Amino acid sequence: MKDRLQKTARLINKFFIWPPWQVLIPIALAVATAVGTIIESRFDMVAAQKLVYKTWWMYLILGMMCATLIGVMVDRWPWKKRHTPFLLAHVGILLLLFGALLTYMYGLDGTMRFGIGEKSRFVSIPDTEISVWSSFDGERYSKILGQDVDFFLNSPKDHPISLDLPEGKLQVLDYKPYVLPSRQIAMTGDARAGAALRFQLKNSAVNVNEWLFQSRKDAPAQQAFGPATLVLGMIPAAGQGGNELYFKAKSPTQIEYVLFYKDGKKPLRGTLKEGDILQTGWMGLELTVLRYFERADEKWDFKTIEKPTELSTSAIHLKFGEKDYWVQVNDVIKLFTDNAVYIFTYGTKRIDLGFDLQLKKFEIGRYQGTMRAASYSSLVTTPTGEDVLIAMNSPLKHKGLTFYQASFQEGPDGQPIASILSVNKDPGRWIKYLGSLILSLGVVWLFYDKRRAARARAPKEGAL
Repeated sequence: MKDRLQKTARLINKFFIWPPWQVLIPIALAVATAVGTIIESRFDMVAAQKLVYKTWWMYLILGMMCATLIGVMVDRWPWKKRHTPFLLAHVGILLLLFGALLTYMYGLDGTMRFGIGEKSRFVSIPDTEISVWSSFDGERYSKILGQDVDFFLNSPKDHPISLDLPEGKLQVLDYKPYVLPSRQIAMTGDARAGAALRFQLKNSAVNVNEWLFQSRKDAPAQQAFGPATLVLGMIPAAGQGGNELYFKAKSPTQIEYVLFYKDGKKPLRGTLKEGDILQTGWMGLELTVLRYFERADEKWDFKTIEKPTELSTSAIHLKFGEKDYWVQVNDVIKLFTDNAVYIFTYGTKRIDLGFDLQLKKFEIGRYQGTMRAASYSSLVTTPTGEDVLIAMNSPLKHKGLTFYQASFQEGPDGQPIASILSVNKDPGRWIKYLGSLILSLGVVWLFYDKRRAARARAPKEGAL
């Protein structure tokens, strides 16, 4: 029995050390890497991972490489001193692959976004999911469905998703990986809908053209600019101590406003209609009412493109009842019936870190004479109460996670309103470092032995 097992083991090992594998495997790995690089340059990293780097055949190539490396080492048994550099090089490669496997299985690579003064404890990762929430009173919602999806590889056009809800059937019919979204605000007769106001705010240095849109009647909409804050949907009795302009729908053609000043001047009150101009008194800014709807609905139009851009996103096509909807990633849509309201979300998965970070301050440095960002940093407060500055080359390390300053989000006036951090957890990092060190040592040792052997042969060849 023992002899039979040894013979079987030798046959298996002989298969893995078959000489052609030593040529075919490196070629296959090189071709796969080249294809992945081309896809990443034409599209993005997500496409390269889904189509190349995280596919079964890529894992097969790497698995065959590991088996071949181990088989070659076993074939040299019993090892001698002269085998040391050879063994070190092979062990180094195996450690690199093992470290990469640990990182893939237990690591984390995502992003965290939070506005100035806000707290966040969630990290978004590229994996996507759909969720459905329901309410029968329009106030309290309960989650009735959550499902992980990968529409990039399994398009609903080929594999439609049908969800049976209490008030009807919800279907996911199509998916577009790269679209350019265009927001559209239109009048509606729905009594539950909120108001919408399109305005222009300008002076000699500023020209902002934006919508204020209430997602529902009782939900105020807010836009924060450098010199002031604009709010649609409410008018308080007093301001909050800054330059503030509040709007509230009054009639189908008129909107009521109150203007508060941070210097304590008497508030300015009145009504506006489309075409009216309001002199705010803030840095010479004047506000023009371009469009106003007492009740409005928000829709998105998506233009399909072949390659991703900085402005592109992905979107899915829904059907609920007799109506069709398009929903972009990380967006929410409300579906109304006579008896219930459903909230459908499609977006990247969020992971709870178990602790909060608060963004106290965000600073941005620009190249002289331009608006291009030269540097940016975030001052955050950790759960221990410590204030830490995260800069482009100065990350924060906390509870096994590393937070890098990745990007930021600008408001309509060009001022930063949110910071975006890259969050990374790499449990295989030190194994990969060790593997790199051992591999380098083995390669150097191997070249040293060859050079020493060449020098030893030189006198004998000269004597002949």
